Amino acid sequence: MPPSLIREAGPAAEEWRGSDREGSVWKRHFVRCFLSPIYSSVQPCEMNRTKGDEEEYWNSSKFKAFTFDDEDDELSQLKESKRAVNSLRDFVDDDDDDDLERVSWTGEPVGSISWSIKETAGNSGSNLEGREQLKSRNSFSSYTQLPKPSSTYSLSSFFRGRTRPGSFQSLSDALSDTPAKSYAPELGRPKGEYRDYSNDWSLSDTVRRLQKGKVCSLERFRSLQDKLQLLEEAVSMHDGNVITAVLIFLKRTLSKEVLFRELELRQVALRHLIHFLKEIGDQKLLLDLFRFLDRTEELALSHYREHLNIQDPEKRKEFLKSCIGLPFSAEDSAHIQDHYTLLERQIIIEANDRHLELAGQTEIFRKHPRKASILNMPLVTTLFYSCFYHYMEAEGTFSSPVNLKKTFKIPDKQYVLTALAARAKLRAWHDVDALFTTKNWLGYTKKRAPIGFHRVVEILHKNSAPVQILQEYVNLVEDVDTKLNLATKFKCHDLVIDTCRDLKDRQQLLAYRSKVDKGSAEEEKIDAILNSSQIRWKN
Repeated sequence: MPPSLIREAGPAAEEWRGSDREGSVWKRHFVRCFLSPIYSSVQPCEMNRTKGDEEEYWNSSKFKAFTFDDEDDELSQLKESKRAVNSLRDFVDDDDDDDLERVSWTGEPVGSISWSIKETAGNSGSNLEGREQLKSRNSFSSYTQLPKPSSTYSLSSFFRGRTRPGSFQSLSDALSDTPAKSYAPELGRPKGEYRDYSNDWSLSDTVRRLQKGKVCSLERFRSLQDKLQLLEEAVSMHDGNVITAVLIFLKRTLSKEVLFRELELRQVALRHLIHFLKEIGDQKLLLDLFRFLDRTEELALSHYREHLNIQDPEKRKEFLKSCIGLPFSAEDSAHIQDHYTLLERQIIIEANDRHLELAGQTEIFRKHPRKASILNMPLVTTLFYSCFYHYMEAEGTFSSPVNLKKTFKIPDKQYVLTALAARAKLRAWHDVDALFTTKNWLGYTKKRAPIGFHRVVEILHKNSAPVQILQEYVNLVEDVDTKLNLATKFKCHDLVIDTCRDLKDRQQLLAYRSKVDKGSAEEEKIDAILNSSQIRWKN
């Protein structure tokens, strides 16, 4: 057989040529069934060609090899690609490409359930029929036409990475005894699931879906009547989240005048909108709403709240000054005035103290450097700062604690409590003593504490005051039981012993004797009192 025909026949012919060339039934059958059509397809003119013409004919090709220097236009490249794809059909059965079509020969879509059932049944029937024909065949000498076997590979297998049903198994499939998996066609989602995104819900259904947190579009409510009915339905559900969601929709789709007019008649929705605007910080729309409702006081308070967004102290001071003339209540007007005055003084104190701290000439700033600025601090913090750094200044200065007390009318309890905390932190016990010392009209001195001496003792102990100082102020507590408990808690031994002696409580004195150190002066004092015959004990 000529080499050109052997190349055309493929690997099977190569095997035939390399085997024994003596006649056999199988080889004759191969020549009859496979090579005869190839011989018959050769034109007579081609058979009469010379050897050189035949070699030139079989070695030439109408397809050009690809090179990077190819300058053909895109149209020619497209045609060459099309020819290359079409040439694959010579190596692959036409039946293998049917799964690439979107519609089968019966008109049913490929991948549908009915198509899958028929395809499976057809493959099973054809395989069974082929096996029965092979059983009925006794020898290879039969000249009846063999059934055409299904191809091992298809174009779809090249792209999908798996063989067709009924084809040869891969190596991994052959090693495993389990049958190959059959993939059912992917089904579409039920149409009922798409109703979540439809627009055919009623008002009550829409509100219930919003309450459950499901997706629901409100855009189909276009008329004012539908929108108001939607709002009323949301209010009737008593769900704040649903009401707020509907209000956001109305705020976006209605003008301010229409929205304010309708909400004025619906107080529940109005309160929700006011709260929502405060939360998101939409001061402009909130001011317009209060102005429309003629709520002057709330309008002023909303305007005053804007000072929180101003960081510059000078600009904030000027803004607070502009708020003084707004229609506040009498009490609120006083607070606005105090806020402006306090910020004005803080700016002065901050500038002066920053200069003193940088100069390093003041002892208090050298020992205790400032940790933060005093600007925008509350009144109590400003008073503590003044008692800490400017306690001894004259009343005429802005930073004097006494000046702050009189200007802002700070109560005595608040002033004493703040001053005590500041001076005790500095361990200025003399200032603490002077803070509670008063003189009557006869010139007699007396210690008095508007906050109670039991609180004074707690603050002094918190700031690590000496036992002598603590014992002095514990002794000023009027209630005996409270005095005894504080003395025991802070280990004021002499005060506990004297109090038990005055109470003539022998049992309590014996119990306290076990709490003092052995051989200490306190133990000797307790023994002397217990052995004294001048005391008449109660128990």
